[in-house]
Amino acid sequence: MTKSVAVPFPVMVGGHICLDVIPALRGEGFGLAPGKLMNIGQAVLAAGGAVANTGLALHRLGIPVKPMGKIGDDIFGHALLSIFRNEQDSLANEMIISAGESTSYSIVLSPPATDRMFLHYTGANDTFGSEDVKAGPLADAGLFHFGYPPLMRRMYENGGTELISLMQRAKSAGATTSLDLAMPDPDAAAGRQDWKSILGGVLPYVDLFLPSIEELLFMLRREQYDQLLQKHGNERLIEYVDSELLRALSSDLFAMGAAVVVLKLGEHGLYMRTTAVKERFRKAGRYCPKHDEWLARELYIPCFNVEAAGTTGAGDCAIAGFLAGFIQGLKPEQVLIGAAATGACSVERMDATSGIPPWDNVRLRVASGWRQHEPKPFLEGYRANDQHHAVVYQSSWDGISNPEYT
Repeated sequence: MTKSVAVPFPVMVGGHICLDVIPALRGEGFGLAPGKLMNIGQAVLAAGGAVANTGLALHRLGIPVKPMGKIGDDIFGHALLSIFRNEQDSLANEMIISAGESTSYSIVLSPPATDRMFLHYTGANDTFGSEDVKAGPLADAGLFHFGYPPLMRRMYENGGTELISLMQRAKSAGATTSLDLAMPDPDAAAGRQDWKSILGGVLPYVDLFLPSIEELLFMLRREQYDQLLQKHGNERLIEYVDSELLRALSSDLFAMGAAVVVLKLGEHGLYMRTTAVKERFRKAGRYCPKHDEWLARELYIPCFNVEAAGTTGAGDCAIAGFLAGFIQGLKPEQVLIGAAATGACSVERMDATSGIPPWDNVRLRVASGWRQHEPKPFLEGYRANDQHHAVVYQSSWDGISNPEYT
């Protein structure tokens, strides 16, 4: 049984949920072609999406969590409920079972030495609305995390009014709020939305904002994203992101209302920047930071070394590690270390969460001398901040190293 972490309030994780079908792909030269038969390995069935990946990772870390997603009363829906109940029976208590709707699923293709690909059906996620989140459980939550609105039709249509309403309700209920995104399909309705306007409407009600750099570029700087994609390709795009761009994007997000920005940089790690406005943190709900050491910080951490079996859900698990450290009141450096370490544990298994150990085990692994990758060479102006067992890199703009910045 997972050892519980003592925190005063549970975390509620809502948003997108699906059943992941993950076939084992072996050897080189993977490719799909009409009429071709390819021998593959055994498939893994796993709960996927933000609700499952972040929610179950938090549970495995020992954080009290209430996952809440919308599923159909069908075979895939029953499989998802079984997965949650096998972890702990109460984890299925807040699931919304909608008769007559179909459960979302993904076929996850993760060839060796290649980034994963998805064949996805959104299903019941498309009808998820603010009213699906009941007032009682929301009032009990210390932190409300919501994930993947670009894969949930009602959350992005009509200018994101349902998403804005939901996050506003969570703030009004007193919860610290957290939001994660997903990459919209450029050729579908989600990709044609005015995401800059949607984010401008919702971020005043979001304390912790944790998208990937690719998602953020797509939504805020589409022309620049398309140019980078055309020139370098999706797998190499991240290599052409520099510290100047990270600072500019995070500044835009602070202007929109966020208090903490964490940008996922894929295999290169995590970037975090926090607001310099003390009053904004005071409005950050039940788990708002109590110390000024969270003000005006700018940090970067590279990934920990692992032998990767699959990258599905690694970013969601890194978010779980971040939230776990944040609600325990840890220092920013220690929260980032926990996030990077949790994400690294995730990729050691084919599915997202089965490799996640209890929080104490994650910290012990870091303390044992777990090696990290080298930092990104183009992040200029950063210096190593030795945390005894891991290194976090601190910007020259960071409020601790440069108090005048605050």
